[in-house]
Amino acid sequence: MPESAQDLLRFPEQTAASAGGSRVVRRRPVQRMRHQTRILLASLAVGVPGVLATVALVFAGSYSGKAQLTILLVVIAAWLALVAVLYRRVVRPLQTAANMLSAMREGDFSMQPGFIDQEDALGHLMHEIHGISSVMRRERLGAIEAIGLLDRIIAEIDVGLLTFSHEDRRLKLVNKAGERLLGRTSDEMIGRTADDLGLAALLDADPTRPLETSFAATTARLGVRRATFREGGRPHVLVLLADIGRALREEERLAWRRLIRVIGHELNNSLAPIHSLSSTLAGILARDPPPPDWREDVLDGLEVIRARSSHLRRFMEDYARIARLPAPHKELLDVAGLVARTATLEQRLPVEIVAGGDCTILADVSQLEQVLINLLKNAVDAALETGGRVRVGWIAAPSVVEIWIDDEGPGIANPDNLFTPFYSTKRGGTGIGLALSRQIADAHGGQLAVTNRSDRVGARASLVLPR
Repeated sequence: MPESAQDLLRFPEQTAASAGGSRVVRRRPVQRMRHQTRILLASLAVGVPGVLATVALVFAGSYSGKAQLTILLVVIAAWLALVAVLYRRVVRPLQTAANMLSAMREGDFSMQPGFIDQEDALGHLMHEIHGISSVMRRERLGAIEAIGLLDRIIAEIDVGLLTFSHEDRRLKLVNKAGERLLGRTSDEMIGRTADDLGLAALLDADPTRPLETSFAATTARLGVRRATFREGGRPHVLVLLADIGRALREEERLAWRRLIRVIGHELNNSLAPIHSLSSTLAGILARDPPPPDWREDVLDGLEVIRARSSHLRRFMEDYARIARLPAPHKELLDVAGLVARTATLEQRLPVEIVAGGDCTILADVSQLEQVLINLLKNAVDAALETGGRVRVGWIAAPSVVEIWIDDEGPGIANPDNLFTPFYSTKRGGTGIGLALSRQIADAHGGQLAVTNRSDRVGARASLVLPR
């Protein structure tokens, strides 16, 4: 195949005879002249015309041979001295800049330029290199501190952290919490595949559902979260493991304690008078002869027993009502119409409506009406104690809508038990209104909060629902 003229100019040919007599061309790259050599030759070339002119004038004049030689040596010495100064002033700063950049590449930012004069072109270059070095030094220090903090968090966090390579699913990293959950040390696991370690379920399971599995250490119910990232240009999988079984058991235990406390309180409030009255009535009926007013005492006692029994029956019905709350049947709902309808149902106090613009949501109409009725009833009850007002309105955002209810009552005295079922500080209150309302809000993917107002005395109920 013929060679291009450019290749022939760039690479001189060397020929040798092969075994079959054909010519084999070998090329050797030409050594390019170094930059400092070109600077030296250029410096010498600049002085050549002056030196030649001086020599011509000296030999054309009537000088003795000794004087001519002396003048010639002085001119040549001055010429070479100026060339050396020019070479040093051009090449040395470039070498300094190269050394600084090389040190920066190796992570050494201690080198400093000998001079910085921003009015000088070369000084401006050194100033910029020094600025880059300072910025890189600060960023490197920040990166080292951040990496150290991240390593510390990874080591101490009470969540198992594992990383796997995406291609061969080999374990690359595991922290102390992961070692405890898996019952193995990192030395035993790193470098092995997920299948070999029995951890394939961590990479294949649905991350939105708890994973119940057993390892060498324990049988755990794990919450799994996965994410992908790149390291060295290669994809990896990050797996976070949390033993949610312990947290769920603790929450279940606390829920049972609260439930037993409330149920026990209600049962004691009803069974204690029933037991006392039944014993009293039995004593009255056992007398012979009975007291003159025994019939009235028996009737009064039975009425109290009937009232307390009815209270217990309503209590159990309310409990079943919370436990059997149906799933919401969602349909398109106009927020303005919903607020207006529920506000007109409260006749004890005029409710001021603060319109927030047109807004529609997908929700269960009857369930949300029940929530607003409960919240408005509580707000009016509080406002009637102080003679204050009640205002209701809504705020529409792109993704959510907030329905708020402000009252000018005495405020919330005990917010800790606000949503505890069957807990009420009001006379005759059942304690299920707010608990049921929060359950409805949760079923709609929303949130319900009741807090004391910051602008004045009173409370605000805030119902946030997705659009």
